[in-house]
Amino acid sequence: MSKLIIHGGFFSESNTDESTKKLKQESLRIILDKSFEYLKTHSAYETVIYAVSLLEDDPLYNAGIGSQIQSDGEIRMSAAVMDGETQLMSGVINIQHVKNPIKVAEFLNAYDDRILGGPCATEFARNNGFEFFSVETEQRRKEFEEKLRSTGSGTVGCVAIDAEGKLAAATSTGGKGFEIPGRISDSATIAGNYANQFCAVSCTGVGEDIVSGAVAAKIVTRLTDGFSMDKAFEKTFEELKIVDGFAGAIAIDKDGNIFHLDSHPTMVFGAFDGKNYEIFS
Repeated sequence: MSKLIIHGGFFSESNTDESTKKLKQESLRIILDKSFEYLKTHSAYETVIYAVSLLEDDPLYNAGIGSQIQSDGEIRMSAAVMDGETQLMSGVINIQHVKNPIKVAEFLNAYDDRILGGPCATEFARNNGFEFFSVETEQRRKEFEEKLRSTGSGTVGCVAIDAEGKLAAATSTGGKGFEIPGRISDSATIAGNYANQFCAVSCTGVGEDIVSGAVAAKIVTRLTDGFSMDKAFEKTFEELKIVDGFAGAIAIDKDGNIFHLDSHPTMVFGAFDGKNYEIFS
């Protein structure tokens, strides 16, 4: 039953030349292999955190050390994880100077106040052993200084089902680039990251569109209410057209069915069930 799917944002979030595509394909396969091996001896919840941390550690993606720079020259990141069994979500919004925001999100799961934002999230991390870490890369600084503004549609995420049939989702983002400081993305909300015992979903794209469409929560709710996976996605993405939404989503349901869909066919993703790969980059 163990399966997982990961996403790494959209092509428009980074260079789209052939060399970059090959690098992403190789990266996705490596992360899928490592994460599936990890899933063999860990829960879905533990695995999505592990997989997203690997994506955060790769500067090819807009999360962790590949995060975008905001209009004031600072980097702020958001991340969340949700356990389909307990249906508890924890996350951080606009946290700074940590290597892996998803691990701070995981740490918060043990608290009553499970979602923290801004300087207080950073202070919480520092007070709990998460050391200062600069996530800025030379390439991101160059893009900022040259005002090479992207369309801003990058996030990373993982959805997994483990051997016991338990589901989980985790999502992390470095923002859309050049945004107004304080802007809230979808990643640490139920619009961008949601799971229960029926389905788990992680989204990528333009956060405002995903929040307007309540994408992840709608898909999971529809599965819970008896929709098939394809119909739940179809209806949710049809409703997204009202705002001309730019979004992509990955999902796994309780029966181990893997599904993905994007409104603009450029989502970077990879899936693995222990036998077969599906990689788009």
